[in-house]
Parts: sequence; structure tokens; C-alpha cells
Amino acid sequence: MKTFYNPDHTRHAGRQEMFRGRLVDCHEVPARLDFVMSELQRRPLGSVQTPDVAEAALDATLAQVHSARYLDFLRGAWDEWVAMDPDNAQRDALPSVWPLPNRHGFRTDVLPQNFAARLGAFSFDSGCPLTAGTWVAARGGAACALAAAQAVAAGERSAFALTRPPGHHAGPDFLGGYCFLNNAAVAAQALINSGRSRVAVLDVDYHHGNGTQTIFYERPDVLTVSIHGDPRTEYPFFLGHADELGAGAGEGFNLNLPLPRGTGFAAWRGALDQGLQAAKDFGAQALVVPMGLDTFEGDPISGFTLQSPDYLVIGRALAGAGLPTVFTFEGGYAVDAVGVNAVNLLEGFERAA
Repeated sequence: MKTFYNPDHTRHAGRQEMFRGRLVDCHEVPARLDFVMSELQRRPLGSVQTPDVAEAALDATLAQVHSARYLDFLRGAWDEWVAMDPDNAQRDALPSVWPLPNRHGFRTDVLPQNFAARLGAFSFDSGCPLTAGTWVAARGGAACALAAAQAVAAGERSAFALTRPPGHHAGPDFLGGYCFLNNAAVAAQALINSGRSRVAVLDVDYHHGNGTQTIFYERPDVLTVSIHGDPRTEYPFFLGHADELGAGAGEGFNLNLPLPRGTGFAAWRGALDQGLQAAKDFGAQALVVPMGLDTFEGDPISGFTLQSPDYLVIGRALAGAGLPTVFTFEGGYAVDAVGVNAVNLLEGFERAA
């Protein structure tokens, strides 16, 4: 398995996030990736390399999954933040005002000139700090996802995009949940561009992949499946219910499998089998797995009870689909265990492939 590593990931290192009315230390930290790299060095699965993709190809793929005005905003956001007040260079940008959905009369078609208002227009939470290096790190992560998809399209059985910040909460024109650019969506789109007519995205993160769902919700060429905590009690709350099936041309091509807090591996595995069957019934020609490890029993912001050996089983089950597969690194905030759990899943896949 080829691993594509983002050397710029450390340039995104949030100081604090807003949580329940107070600023707390960020859970999404550079050490998450460092632990995975250390475990890959201890248990190598294949080559580890930095991505080498054409800038034009990356820009074109990003433009297929994110809106132009959102990408323009992200590209220049930090400079605007500092231009507002030079002291802002010493603190991260967090939104403080949001438009309600359009049914309430709030408009987003005309973007305000005020930076704080535009940051709010492109955000769905206040826990996703934007830093001096966010754009470079996020773009480097998208390059990893594109490189992984290109490797699979060229004949590799699997590839792993090892990067942060994560991506699956980022939508066509919004950030949140520590995510800015949707790496899984970039990989899926790149596989479609390579000639695959049907690609399945099977999200195994504890939190619903709301961004990925939104990007592909009206498309029939990408099946989106997400196994996650019940949105009635779990973040991101406002999407991820079982009755969300897709719309328009995409109706029937979205499957949500919400599970209650406290779910153990037996029930979780049953949902995974449902998701894999859906991918088979869809006729998927390739698979993208947003690989969240926050289903682990010790995760500080999640609520399932999977244990480290379970990830070997998950990897074997995913390999059983018999599909060329791209993995993107997503959540997992029990930092000292995330490396073992990530490599367990990948090793389980490789052994069974």
C-alpha cells in the first residue's frame, strides 16, 4: 500500500477551539499524524512518499467538489484576518456570526465585505480554528488524496492519504468539524475523472460525513454511506438521519446508518456489512474510505466502544469488497492509540487483499 504523506500538515495547528461556551485546547493536533507515521515505521505496509500532482489537476478537482467563492475565501482568509487587526496574527480566526437557513430570510448569495461575516457564512460551527497555515496544509492534504486516487486509478490495489486537517465535514461551500477541504470527495471525484462510472464512499468515522453527503447528494455516480453516532445526540447534529436518501438524480444513492452512543463492535460490524452490501448493489468500481478512528472506546469526544483488535477485522471486511480502495485519514482523538488503530485497519486490509 502506498501512503501519501502531507509534510505541510504541521502548518495547521490550532491554538484553541470553542466548546460549550468556553475556549479549550484543540483535540485535532499535529501529534495525531505523528503517531500514525511512527506506527507505519514500526510496521511498514509499503512506500511512504509526498504527493507529486500537477497543480492544474489539483485545482480542477477542487473546483469540482467546492465552490469557487469558497475556495477564493479560504485561499486569502488568513491575510484578511490579519489585515483587520495586526494583533490577529497571534490568535486563530473563529466565526462569531452565522446566517440562518434561507427560509428565514437570511441571504448568502451576496457576500458581505466584512471578513467576520464571510467567515460565518462559510462555517457551520465555532470549533474549527483557521490558522496562518490552514490553506497550505489543507491544500497539501487534497494533493495527498488526489495522488492516492491517481495511484489506484493506475492499478494500485489501495493507497492511503495520510494528512490533516481532516476533510469529511467540509462541504461544497462550508468548513467545520476541523475540516476545510474534503479529501474523500477529492479522491472520489478523481476516480470518476479517471473513468470509473460508479464510486462508493464508505465513511467509518464516529461523526457523520455531512460534507461528503452534501457534495454528492444529488449525483448518481457516487454512493455515499456513513456509519456514525445518532445525530439526535451526536455532532454534527443537523444531518445524518436514516431518511436522507439523496435527491434529484441522486435519490437512492445516500445511505446513513446512525447508531446509538455506547454501540459495541458487534452492532457496528453489522452496519459495516450493510454499507458494504450497498456498495456491491450499487455496482461500485472503486471505494473511498474516510478512515476515522474515533470509534475507539477511549476517544475523548466520541461514544462507541471499539477496541484496537477490531480495526484489523474492519480492514479485512473492507478488503472483502474486492474494490480498488483509497483511504483518507479523518478523526481519532485518543492520540496515543490512533497510530496503532490506523495501522491495524490498514494491515487488516493488506493481509486480506
